[in-house]
Amino acid sequence: MGRGFSVMGVVNVTPDSFSDGGQWLDPAAAIAHGRELAAEGAAILDVGGESTRPGAEPVGEAEELRRVIPVIERLAAAGGAAISIDTTKAAVARAALAAGASYVNDVTALRADPALAAVVAEAGCDCCLMHMQGSPRTMQEHPHYDDVVGEVVAFLEERVAFALAAGIAAERIQVDPGIGFGKTLEHNLELLRRLNEIAALGHPVVVGVSRKSFLGRITGREVASERVAATVAANVLAYERGASVFRVHDVAPTVDGLRVASATLRGDDA
Repeated sequence: MGRGFSVMGVVNVTPDSFSDGGQWLDPAAAIAHGRELAAEGAAILDVGGESTRPGAEPVGEAEELRRVIPVIERLAAAGGAAISIDTTKAAVARAALAAGASYVNDVTALRADPALAAVVAEAGCDCCLMHMQGSPRTMQEHPHYDDVVGEVVAFLEERVAFALAAGIAAERIQVDPGIGFGKTLEHNLELLRRLNEIAALGHPVVVGVSRKSFLGRITGREVASERVAATVAANVLAYERGASVFRVHDVAPTVDGLRVASATLRGDDA
């Protein structure tokens, strides 16, 4: 059980992300923030130029490129962490990979842009396929499942098969149940509770619970930045159930929590 883990630090180069929108929109601020997260222990820096918060409006390709490419170039040159591009667009992913990124994080699991799978396959880079019901604009309107875990597993199996057929190597594929993306509080908790069923797919499981509203509902913390302890708790539980990549805003406390969890669970397979 004492497996390794990777923490993915969030670098939002957006004016409207739910928890830190506008804070790092200036490229210099985003670059400094990314370097700080790497110093705190982030193995991956996830750079995004289009918000995926509930109700978010789409961003054009040119604007997304303008936001993220200077940040990726500088962070890649600085070293210390791998760079991920959080995008649904093939053209943005291609430019980001050319600028030094080595990971593509697509919240639509290669559904939004038919050309993105070929870009990932050609680059031989890691990618994350995430489950989302609906689109960011609509996903929280009326989320419904008969069996949320079974349906998410079936969706991810289908998207993994699609990625493999497109020429993406199996060892490059990671999966994300999409906590908070077209899910109610109860759906999110059920996914965390039964995360081992998603890990059974055989691909590294990425979890993104950081500062999300369902944690605020449980704790009564209305301010997103006050949900750090709740985020760490959820990630430790996710780690115990098989997750290995943790996408967070608050890297240092998450690394600490996961180190304790890893050390504690290590005796299970000694």
